[in-house]
Amino acid sequence: MYRILFEDDDTVIRFKSKMIEEGTLSRLLDHVNLESLLSRCSLRTAGQNIGMRPWFPTGLSLIKDPVLNKGTAFTEEERKALGLQGLLPPRIHTQAEQAERVLENLRRKNSDIEKYIFLTSLQDRNKTLFYRVLIDNIEELMPLIYTPTVGQACLEYGHIFRAPRGIFISVRDKGHIADLLRNWPFKDIRIIVVTDGERILGLGDLGANGMGIPVGKLALYTACAGIHPSLSLPVTIDVGTENERFLGDPLYIGLQQKRTRGKVYDELIEEFMVAVQEVFPRCLVQFEDFANANAFRLLNEYRDVVCAFNDDIQGTAAVTVAGLLSALRIKGGRLGEQRVLFLGAGEAGIGAGNLAVSAMKAEGLSVEEARRRCWFFDSKGLVVKSRTDLGGDKLHFAHEFEFLTDFLAAVRALKPSAIIGVCGKPGLFDRRILEAMADINERPIVFSLSNPTCMAECTAEEAYASTRGRAIFAGGSPFAPVSVNGKTFHPAQGNNVYIFPGVGLGAIACGARHITDDMFHAAAGTLARQVSQADLDQGRVYPPLTRIREVSLAIAVATAEVAYERGLATKERPADLTQHIKSMMYNAEYETYV
Repeated sequence: MYRILFEDDDTVIRFKSKMIEEGTLSRLLDHVNLESLLSRCSLRTAGQNIGMRPWFPTGLSLIKDPVLNKGTAFTEEERKALGLQGLLPPRIHTQAEQAERVLENLRRKNSDIEKYIFLTSLQDRNKTLFYRVLIDNIEELMPLIYTPTVGQACLEYGHIFRAPRGIFISVRDKGHIADLLRNWPFKDIRIIVVTDGERILGLGDLGANGMGIPVGKLALYTACAGIHPSLSLPVTIDVGTENERFLGDPLYIGLQQKRTRGKVYDELIEEFMVAVQEVFPRCLVQFEDFANANAFRLLNEYRDVVCAFNDDIQGTAAVTVAGLLSALRIKGGRLGEQRVLFLGAGEAGIGAGNLAVSAMKAEGLSVEEARRRCWFFDSKGLVVKSRTDLGGDKLHFAHEFEFLTDFLAAVRALKPSAIIGVCGKPGLFDRRILEAMADINERPIVFSLSNPTCMAECTAEEAYASTRGRAIFAGGSPFAPVSVNGKTFHPAQGNNVYIFPGVGLGAIACGARHITDDMFHAAAGTLARQVSQADLDQGRVYPPLTRIREVSLAIAVATAEVAYERGLATKERPADLTQHIKSMMYNAEYETYV
C-alpha cells in the first residue's frame, strides 16, 4: 500500500493521507509524461521517498481524461477528494447501469456508421466503460468497431473526424520520427499496429483515412485478449494517396499528393522501425494493410531483425488454415489429401498457401507435394508454369497445367475440395461455381473471406442455397443464420481477430524476440481445437465470438510455448504459464482512487 503525497507548487491535495494498492497506482500514473513534471509531486511509502511522479488530475481535468474518467460512477468519497462535487449529477451509478445506458442509446441509432461514431466518442471520454461494453457485447459490437463498418468509416474518415487518435507520421517528418513517437503520452508501449493506408480491406488506397484500421485492431487487442489500452499505439504513415476522390476532397485529413515511393519510402519505413526500437524497445510491430508490393518485402526485411509480423499475410493464413482443419472434422480426411484453389494471389492468399504447406508438411508431405495441393487463380488466370508474368512467392505455386482464364473452367478441371476467396472482388463465387463445387464434392468447402461484406465472393445464403445445404461455409464478414431444407446453419466469420490478439498477448507475455511462422502454425491448430462438436453441428468452423477471450488465452499460451521452445523468449518461464498470462489480461473494471 502506498501513501500519496501529491504536491502542486504550494498546494497539497486533500487526499494525501489515503492509501491505495500498487496496481492501482501504476495504472493511475503510467499514462502521463513523467519526465516533463518530475518536480511537481512526490510519492512516499512508510515515510520513505520511493520516486517522483507527476500531478494527478482533479475536477474537470479528471472528468475529461478518458483513461481515468468514471463519469457518474465516481463514489461519494472520490467526488469529495477529487473536486468533483457539483460537476456530476448526484446519483451514483454502477458500471453495469452505465453500460445499460450506452446500449440503449446505441441501439437507437439508425445506421451502423452512426453507431460507430457513437462508440468512438465513448472511447474518447471513458475508455474503461467503452471496453466493458465491448467485452460484454462482442458479437453485437465487433462488426461496428471493425469489419464491416470500419470500412465505411475509413471511406468517410475525414468527414466524421472528431478527435485524433494515435500517431500520424508523414513523409514530411523524415528525420524526426523518434521525436514524434516521444510525443505519445504513454511511455511503455508494447504493441504498435501500423499502416500506410494503401490497401485498406478490399477498398484500396485510402491514405491517411486508413487510421481507422489500426485504431480498430488495437481495440480488439484489448477487448479480445486483454492487452491494456495504455500499452498499444496506432500509427499511420502518410506518404500520399492515389485515390483521386481524396486528392480533391477538402475534408481529407492526409497529404493531398501522389504516393511517395522508392528510396524515400524505404528510408522512411527504416527510420520508423529504428525509432520504435529506440523509443519503445519492448514493442511488437504489426504491419497492417500495406499493398502487395510492400507487404511481403517489408515482412521479409524486418521479421528476423525485430519483433514484427504482418496480419494480412500471417494472421489471415492462420485463421484460414484453422478453418480448413475444422471443416475437415465435418467433411473427413486430412489436410494433405485436399486440393485447395485460392481465388486471389495477394498477401492473404499466398500467406494462407504457405501456412497450408507447412501444415501439410507436418502431416508427412514434402514441400513439393504440399505445394501441388495448393492452386492459385489471380487477376489474369490460373497460376501455371507457362506464364511469364509471375514473380515472388507465386512462382512456388506455379504448376504444370493448362493456362485457364475462366475460374469456372479451373474449378471443373482441378476438382478442388475447397475454394477460398481472398480477391476483394464481390460475387465471383456465382451460382455456377457453387453448383460445380457441389457436383464435385459431397461437402464442398467454400470460404468467402474478402471483406467488408460488399466485397464478399458470395454470401452465406448463396453458398448454402446453391449447394442444397451441403457447403461448409465461412465468411470474412458476419452473416446471419440461413435455413435450407429445414436445417438452420450458423455461418462462422473467418476473422483474424481469432488469431492476432492471442499471438500478440503471448509474445508480450514471454518477451518474444521475433514472431515466427511456427507460432502462427501453433495458433491455427489451437484455434481449430477450440471448435466444439456443437459448433460443427451448426455449421460453424470457428468458435462463437462470445468465447474469444478464452480462445485468445489458449493461443497466447501456444505462442509463448513456441517462443520458449525455440529460445526466442526474453522472460523466464513461469511455473504456470496459463495462469501467468491470464493474470495479465485487462478486464475493464473501474479502479478505486481513494
